[in-house]
Amino acid sequence: MNVKSLLLGSAAALLAVSGARAADAVVVAEPEPAEYVKICDVYGAGYFYIPGTETCLRVGGYVRYDVGLGDFGGVKTTDRLNGRERDTYAKNARFTLKTWTGQETEYGTLKTYTETRFNFGNSGDNANARNKDVTLNFAWIQLGGLRVGKDESAFNTFSGYAGNVINDDFIPFGEYDTNLISYTFDAGNGFSAIVSLEQGSGSYNTRVKNDAGLWVARAANQTIDSYVPHVVAGAKYTQGWGSISGVAAYNSAYEEWAGKVRLDVKATDQISLFVLGGYGTEKNSLRSFYKPWDGKWAVWGGGTYKFNEKTAFNIQASYDQGKTFALAANIAHQLVPGFTVTGEVDYFNKSASKYHAKSDGVGGVLRFQRDF
Repeated sequence: MNVKSLLLGSAAALLAVSGARAADAVVVAEPEPAEYVKICDVYGAGYFYIPGTETCLRVGGYVRYDVGLGDFGGVKTTDRLNGRERDTYAKNARFTLKTWTGQETEYGTLKTYTETRFNFGNSGDNANARNKDVTLNFAWIQLGGLRVGKDESAFNTFSGYAGNVINDDFIPFGEYDTNLISYTFDAGNGFSAIVSLEQGSGSYNTRVKNDAGLWVARAANQTIDSYVPHVVAGAKYTQGWGSISGVAAYNSAYEEWAGKVRLDVKATDQISLFVLGGYGTEKNSLRSFYKPWDGKWAVWGGGTYKFNEKTAFNIQASYDQGKTFALAANIAHQLVPGFTVTGEVDYFNKSASKYHAKSDGVGGVLRFQRDF
């Protein structure tokens, strides 16, 4: 009986412990309330509220693959077996990441924009494919009309780039990268104006005047060299027929001036045309941040013809006082929404001048781009 009592007691104890553990296992904590992403449609498609804030965020970008060939778009290389110079493709793959934010404040809309580019390929005189430098192309903050940070010069962005061709700057119409502080006034009736204080960047292998007033070859740095900034000012008038704009710039490092005037016309629903003229001084440097073309003047012109919503033909011609002529034409076709294929043919001719020797060439670019 003692053994039987002991066994019954042990079994009862095991059942009690098991029951206690089973009870513990089925106790489930109350679920935390989930906070789902909320769509923000104030600034357009693709924005959502950052959880716990009133800031709207959008993430996007594109993946691009370029194939260039010929005198214009290709690359010079050396034959691996006989050491002779030969031509090959220039290829570049790019991933671009973009972010936008927006938030309403008592002083107006607070915005930011960033764009970072990652490239792999070969280009220029280097035929070796490689990972290239990661570039920060945009990183600015804007409150109302005030913008500060890394941007492209207002000398380009306010009046607009040249045509809708890939190689629109064989004759360059202005440099890009700069830190700046700018203010844009929008009257709301089609008139707008801008003032931009800029730092500049980069350099040119050009001729500059030395202390004796003689022209000497030198790398002309385009970043400001004192507390005096480069200054850009412009005005624009936009209506249903198109727009007319003008910008003027002062390069404080070389005491040079440059300006551009542009006219855009929407001739029909299918045809849009533009003409852009630039003029700049050459007092202390043959090329500068705001006058990168050869000679004092240059002109660009072209247009777009839309066959339909998916396919367009684009053309652009340009010429400068340095006797360089460039022509580019392409057909861009959207295979599916967000995926466009562009085939372009380019031609240039440089007559002998004090800026360069005589040369010419033909090339082309095939571009695949997926925007998201």
